[in-house]
Amino acid sequence: MRSVLVVFAKEIRENLRDRRTVLNTLLTGPLFAPLVFVLIFNVAVTRQFDKAEKPLDVPVAGAEHAPNLIAALRQQNIVVKDAPADPERAVREQDADLVLRIPGNYGEAWRKGEPAQVELIFDASQRDAQGSVARLQRVLEGYGQRTGALRLLARGLAPDLIRPLVVAARDQSTAQNRSSAMFGMLPYFFILGGFVGGMALAIDTTAGERERQSLEPLLANPVPRGQILAGKLGATSLFALVTVLLSIFAFSVAGHFLPTEKLGASLDIGARFAALTMLVMLPLTFLLATLQTLAAAFAKSFREAQTYLSLLMFVPVIPSLLLSIFPLKTQTWMYAVPLMSQQVAITRFLRGDAVAPGQLALCFACTAAAAVAAYGITAWVYRSERLAISG
Repeated sequence: MRSVLVVFAKEIRENLRDRRTVLNTLLTGPLFAPLVFVLIFNVAVTRQFDKAEKPLDVPVAGAEHAPNLIAALRQQNIVVKDAPADPERAVREQDADLVLRIPGNYGEAWRKGEPAQVELIFDASQRDAQGSVARLQRVLEGYGQRTGALRLLARGLAPDLIRPLVVAARDQSTAQNRSSAMFGMLPYFFILGGFVGGMALAIDTTAGERERQSLEPLLANPVPRGQILAGKLGATSLFALVTVLLSIFAFSVAGHFLPTEKLGASLDIGARFAALTMLVMLPLTFLLATLQTLAAAFAKSFREAQTYLSLLMFVPVIPSLLLSIFPLKTQTWMYAVPLMSQQVAITRFLRGDAVAPGQLALCFACTAAAAVAAYGITAWVYRSERLAISG
């Protein structure tokens, strides 16, 4: 263990000397993502609420055919404007979010008591217009329901006759459950933080020292190479864990600046969440550090190692992508798959759901077993005499 600790202290000390790397790893990385997340989220939510409260401008073509409808729209804080000459083109070119067109036969159908049709022209691919479209649709549907009820009353019929079924919604989600739907990318940020946190050190301790020709004197010492590798991996894993911890702390602080109460959600990232997340991330950081060191061992220069590890960075994306495309019910076997188990476990922590001790143990043990297997492969590569050759 003394040899392992000596190498561990050496790598920690040398990495701390590189202030730029330390700044990017421990400060810029963990703080930049929460800052950008808070800014974007606040801007998006504030914009949506402002649009919901402000008067809605609606270009209307054929407003003269439905004066009662126009009056009802104005009562709902809707500003009726003149429609463009070509409504379809105006919507496609984003000159207007939507256009309401009232055909000429609207009045005749209305007087006969027949369904009167109006056309709502919009572009569903324009996300910024979706709120305005939904708002106008609700107003039009409400106007139609009120008019239908009045027509039934005029004929001596109860309006409830056209409502044979009433659905009472019983939402079982809590405020914290709903937050996981909005902040479902946080587990990916933590996993990616563990990857990025150790990447610079993993490259420098292998490919960097190989390029500087300082790896050969280190390997020439009468110390088993497995101990040298263990010291390097320990330092890399430590920086990765610190990065994850700083990311959790940064998001916990950022949660106080998010307007979650307006959305009926709650983002609770406290000490319990941090402890459980660090528990499941502990073997994963060692696994990622080992894989990074293994990939860097095949590179002869710092730049070449960066290329390899940039490709390896796509690996943590796979579980998040699969679970977002195929939202599967959480099952026990998922806790046995590294990366996926961390994604599932952290998501459940975020929702406030309970994770059984057996599932936590399965997550930790299987990821640790994968890390040990990766360590064995990396140790075998470290025994090669070619590892110390820089050119």
